[in-house]
Formats: sequence, C-alpha cells, structure tokens
Amino acid sequence: MTRLRHLFGIPLLSVFLLGMGAPGADAVQGSPPDLYAPVPFGPGELASYQVKLGGVSVGSGTMAVLGMETVHGRPTYHTALTVSGGIPLARVNDRFDSWIDAQGLFSRRFKQDQQEVRFERDRTYEFFPETRTYRRLDNGSTGTIPTDAPLDDVSFLFYARTLPLRVGETYTIPRYFKADGNPVVIQVLRRQTITVPAGRFQTIVIRPIIKEKGLFGEGGEAEVYFTDDDRRLMVHMRSKVPLIGSLTLHLRSYRAGEALSAWSAPR
Repeated sequence: MTRLRHLFGIPLLSVFLLGMGAPGADAVQGSPPDLYAPVPFGPGELASYQVKLGGVSVGSGTMAVLGMETVHGRPTYHTALTVSGGIPLARVNDRFDSWIDAQGLFSRRFKQDQQEVRFERDRTYEFFPETRTYRRLDNGSTGTIPTDAPLDDVSFLFYARTLPLRVGETYTIPRYFKADGNPVVIQVLRRQTITVPAGRFQTIVIRPIIKEKGLFGEGGEAEVYFTDDDRRLMVHMRSKVPLIGSLTLHLRSYRAGEALSAWSAPR
C-alpha cells in the first residue's frame, strides 16, 4: 500500500467520479442548442463503483457529469472523478475535476485534489487551446501544451465514449495535455459479457495506453469495459499494478443524465 501514490496520484487515477445534483443546460445562459456536440452523456449522469485491490474491497469510486458551466465564455460539462478508501494508515481521498468544452470535446480546465497517505497535491490548470498555453491557478506558473484540443485524465475517458470502438481497430490520439504522455493509444480488443453488482452487460473491451506512470501506463495492461450500446457506460475497469496486483472497479449503480443533443453511437 505504500505505492498508493503511484496508483492514484499520477494524472491517471482515471476512472471514477463524484456527482450530486446537476443543473441542466439552462445553467449556461444564452447557449443555443447547436453549441452541444452529440455525446452519450449529459448533466446529472452518475455512476458509482466498488473498488478492489486483488479480491479485497478497499473503497468506492464515482464518475459523473455535475452540470454545465461557462469557462472562458464557452459552455462546458463539469465532470468529476473520485476514489476514496484504502486500509488503516493507508487511506486515499482523491478528486479530479475536468471542464470539457461542450462543442469541441476537449478540456478547458483540470483540477487535481489528492490526499494519499502522507502525499498531498492540489493543482488547477487553465487551458488556452487557441494559443496552446496553460496557466496554473495554484501557483501562477505558465507553459505550453502540445495540442489545440487538450485532453486530461478525466476528459480522455469521456472522449473515448464517443469513438466508434470497432473490435480490432487502434486509435492513436496525440492530444494529452502533457507532451511526454503522447500519443494516447486505444486498442479495441473484443466484445465480452460480464456481470457486476449493477447487473449483466454486453461490453466492448478497450486497452488505453498513456505514456506515463499510472493505471493506463505502458505495461499495466489496463482494460476498460464500456457497454455495447448507445450509453457507452463504463461498467468495469482493471489494471495490473506492480507489487500490489490487480486494481479493479465494478459498477454498482447508474443514473442517466440529461441529453443536450441527439446521440447515436457511431457504427
């Protein structure tokens, strides 16, 4: 458990969020409907997960769309991802927020709030895709990003839900906000029926790879299971972690969000 910092710390604890009530599209004043790209999620969506290390339940996670907010004058989906739990003397309480541009489906803001054993991190990035720059709100530093459509750890998972995900295909996406994490690769492995606490699901299994340490790092052999339907809901995730074993998430419950634009999964 001393390696929890490497499990949940890096920019890729990716996969589980928190959400309470979420306002609808009216929360962004003056936004015409054509500002919203068709997506399989919307304000109010909430998925909750059981988190296990090996076969032992160690906590819970959530993945949600909290609502619509304006960032840099643009409507965004405020999404969040949380994981909490652990064992005595080795507790984790992490939250990651991403504000996803509702038309371009890229990140405009990313916040990391991590409390892991004796490790803490609180960072907020403001992205300016038009100039390929960022600003850290927590310390005022600035820098460049390698793309005009950046994805962080949370927005990456939501973006993956919009892809065709045809078995046997590989998607190469050079859009991670840190240059050394590129390109992000998604391998579509197979279709598989699985059973989780929320029920039995037909799924499409993908392997996401980001060139950084973490759940989706190279060598971790991570797999993410999305429902093989128009929801593209993540029902299961697993990753191999050195010295600890298998980290898994299992869907326990799901609440659909409000659709802001008509969506049908690409085939």
